[in-house]
Amino acid sequence: MKRVAILISGGGSNMLALLRAMTGDHPARAVLVASNDPGAGGLTKARAQGIPTAAVDHRGFGRDRAAFEAELLKPILAAELDILCLAGFMRVLTPDFVRRFEGRMLNIHPSLLPKYPGLHTHARALEAGDAEAGCTVHEVTAELDAGPILGQALVPILPGDTPETLAARVLVQEHRLYPAVLRRFAGGDRTPVMLG
Repeated sequence: MKRVAILISGGGSNMLALLRAMTGDHPARAVLVASNDPGAGGLTKARAQGIPTAAVDHRGFGRDRAAFEAELLKPILAAELDILCLAGFMRVLTPDFVRRFEGRMLNIHPSLLPKYPGLHTHARALEAGDAEAGCTVHEVTAELDAGPILGQALVPILPGDTPETLAARVLVQEHRLYPAVLRRFAGGDRTPVMLG
């Protein structure tokens, strides 16, 4: 059974989708949910599911990302995890942190990578006149949103879409895609998952 830690910054809807999937014959179980924001709503949701939580407030560290990450590492390493999942974790991690979990850290991103790494993905897709948008689960590397793709889900862009309406439909697919990829990844299969 693979041990999974999940990093969040907000409400944790993707985290919750992962937790709900890790039951029965799933090859992984969550052992920790951690956040950079002690007030993140997802921490309460994780505790309600019986998952241990931790919070390290990044604001107390100013621009010292290494010091913040050193504190964040303490509960992560104590959890003896096999896989680290970023689920709406809104801090860019240093290359040193990423290297520590190379090949076993996943992230979900709200675009069809390699298109639109970074922020404002839905607005950028609309501005470009794209016919479809979607989401991607990828391995985390030192380069932002650039690691090997493990799965994608396509979402058609509809006439009259706004960044908000598109984001809401993409989020539904994120909640399908991330659990599907994690199940396969935890079982040792890195073949990309494609959802229409």
